[in-house]
This record gives sequence, C-alpha cells and structure tokens, in this order.
Amino acid sequence: MRGLKCILFLSFLTCILSTEPQSTSLSSDVALEHEKKLSEYVLTILEHYKQQNPVGIPGAPIPDPLQIPPMNHSFSVGRMNFRDMKLYGLKKFQIEYISANIAKMKVEAALLIDKMDIIGNYTLKTWFSSAQGAFTVKLTKVNIKAEANLEVQKNGSLEAQDIAMDITFRDMAMDFQGLGFFASMFQGIINSVGTFVFDSIKPFILSEANTRIRNDINKQVSKFPQKFPNSISPFDQLVTEVRRKVQFMGYDPYKIADYNSSAGIFDVYLSHTWLYGGSSFHRTKDIIFEMKDNILRTLLEVGTQRLMGTTHWEISLVSGILSKLGTATFSVEYIQVQLNASQSMDIRKRPVLDDIQIELGNIQVRFDGLGTVDYLIELGINVVPNLLRYQIMDAIEKPIKTRIQEELNKVNVEEMIKNNIDKLDSAEGLSELNNFL
Repeated sequence: MRGLKCILFLSFLTCILSTEPQSTSLSSDVALEHEKKLSEYVLTILEHYKQQNPVGIPGAPIPDPLQIPPMNHSFSVGRMNFRDMKLYGLKKFQIEYISANIAKMKVEAALLIDKMDIIGNYTLKTWFSSAQGAFTVKLTKVNIKAEANLEVQKNGSLEAQDIAMDITFRDMAMDFQGLGFFASMFQGIINSVGTFVFDSIKPFILSEANTRIRNDINKQVSKFPQKFPNSISPFDQLVTEVRRKVQFMGYDPYKIADYNSSAGIFDVYLSHTWLYGGSSFHRTKDIIFEMKDNILRTLLEVGTQRLMGTTHWEISLVSGILSKLGTATFSVEYIQVQLNASQSMDIRKRPVLDDIQIELGNIQVRFDGLGTVDYLIELGINVVPNLLRYQIMDAIEKPIKTRIQEELNKVNVEEMIKNNIDKLDSAEGLSELNNFL
C-alpha cells in the first residue's frame, strides 16, 4: 500500500513541479519568488488548488505582460509599423487536461485562456497620407496545446526535449485609434491586420514558452540523484526494483488460504496451496496519469508471467463415504491487474479507488500419485482447475480491492506531502524519497 501512496504523491508533484519559476529575464519580484525553497513553492501550489476554480499557477515561468518585439506589415498602398507591444493574459489560464504517459515519458496538455489582449502603438503610412495611435487586439477563448518528452541521456540523467506547442483562438476584435478617414477607406486591410499581428507574434510566444518551460523542467529533473539506463524506461526500472522488494518481503512464493467447496455431490478441500512466480509482474500497458477537472486520475496495468503452484487436494463423496486425497501441481498462464484511482487536486480530499479489474489466464493441473480411482471421484477431480481459479481469485481479488480502498481511506495526502516536503530541498532528501518507493 505504501507504493500506491507514493504513486499518488509523486504523480501529483510531477504535475506541479513542471511549472516551478526560473530566474532568466525576470523582474526583481519574480526573481525574489525564485529564491524560495522548492518545498515552499509546492506548498503554495497546494493552497492554490484548494480554490473552487483555480486560475493560473502562482510563480509559473510565464511573463505577464509579455513584451513583443517591433514588426512591420506591408500592403498594396502603404506600410504599418507596430511597436511598444505587450501581450496580457498569459498567466490567466485554466488547465483543461494534462495527460502523462509515464512509461513513454511523454506529456500532453491543453490550456484555456478566456481572453488575451495585445496592446501597442502603430504608425500607418501610405503614398498620400499617414496616421498613428494606440491599438488593441482582443482574443477570446484562446487554446494552447503542448506535447513534451523526456529522454535519458548518455550519463543516465533525464532531459526534456523541444516542446511542440500550438495556439489558436475562437474570436478576435480590434480597436485602432487615430485612423480617421482611413478607417472606412482601408476597412478590408484593417480587418486583416489583427490576424497578421497574431500570426506574427505567435512564433515568438511559442519560442519563449518552449525555452522557459524546457529549461525549468531540466533544472528540476537534474536534482534527482538517480541515474537511469537508456535501455528501458525509468518506470520499468522502478518496476524491477519493486519486484526485488516483493521477493525480499517474502511474498514469492505466496501461501493461499485453504479453500472448501461443494461441487454437486462432491466436497472438495484444497489446502497448503502455494503460488510461485508472483514477483514476475511487469507493465502490460502504458502507465497514464491524467489531470482533468482538477482531478488527477491514474491508470495502471501490470501482469505476471506464467505462474506455478502446488496444492493438497481431498475429494469426498456422500459425506465422506468415498474419498480420495493427493497432491497436484498447476500452472496459471498469467495474472493481470488493472487499477484506476483518482485524487482531487484539492488534497484535503481522500484518494478513491475507481475501479480494479483482475484477470486470470488458463489454469492447467497435473495430479501426482493419482493411481486408480473410482469413476465418480475422477469426475470430482475434474472440477479442481475451476476451484483453483476460485481459490486464487478469492485470495487476491476481494482482499486487494478491500485492502487498497481501506488504505486509501487512511491516506491523508496533504499530511503525507507536508511530512515529506522538506526532502525536496536537498539531494539527500530526494534520494530518501526514491528509497521510499
């Protein structure tokens, strides 16, 4: 259960650390904010997401307003110059969704900004006259989509690659002051200016965001002391380490509770059942963390390789008048577990197990020392594979569901994060968090 707590803890921090502030080209106030410890910044984020509809992220490496370089626009009868431009509203975003594929180290995100304003000054010159003044371009329902990847470098460290981003909007409104009679004479030209302004500053915005966010992510992941091989993903390496811990804790082999069942006229008793190979589990699908509607959801699926087992069986007919007992070996093709859990970004709320699906592969049984048996007893023996399936499912399905939800009900995410938050401020602490996994 501690591993499940840690998944929730680390996945939450993964979502919020990617926006920790950086110092490049920032004002003194923001630079001062940057001097805060990482733990203090995380606590600020936690408080921010206790709001009903949180907007933006405190201290995010996004300048607002963003200074836009001067630019020119030529058309058939003249030329327009734009200067002193600033873009307002970049920080007032809401997260529509964030989807992180942990196995592939890939993150996709979509943000929504209700409105953005481009404000500046213009000069219009034609072959017969000129005009100048202030202008405003208002964009509404601005959508930002981004896709980022982490890769393992030769030295074993993680590094973010270029971030693919795009910005679109639903509606645009413009206001150019001081146009005078140009407003009606060149109405068609003026109508196209807003689109030109947006299309011209869009590459600049994307480049700034790419550089700032990528540099900040690399700064954060460089703090992790663990090195990763480039032959497998970091998550798969983590699964390998967990397998070792399962063996160390004595869960492989695993003793299954005795099972007693009636099958028609037979009473079947299975005892001393051992299952070998449970620590062979591995990732069977991509591991997905998704944040939507301020709820973090986890989709995790793992499966085992072929498992082997032994059991003692006893079958009796007509209340023990005729009975037979012996031992058997069996194999289970695989066990597969799919887990869906969720955690509100308001960490005062408890995590929830939304769904769990457990699937067993084909079971084959070999009876040792069966000898000659009565025909009716032989019929009873034929039901043993199905009873083994029930026995194994009873041993893992209900306890897993019940135990996970019981443990989740005990988890105080806010307290857990606050108790471990100081570990983010030192390499030793980060190493201790890694050992906690």
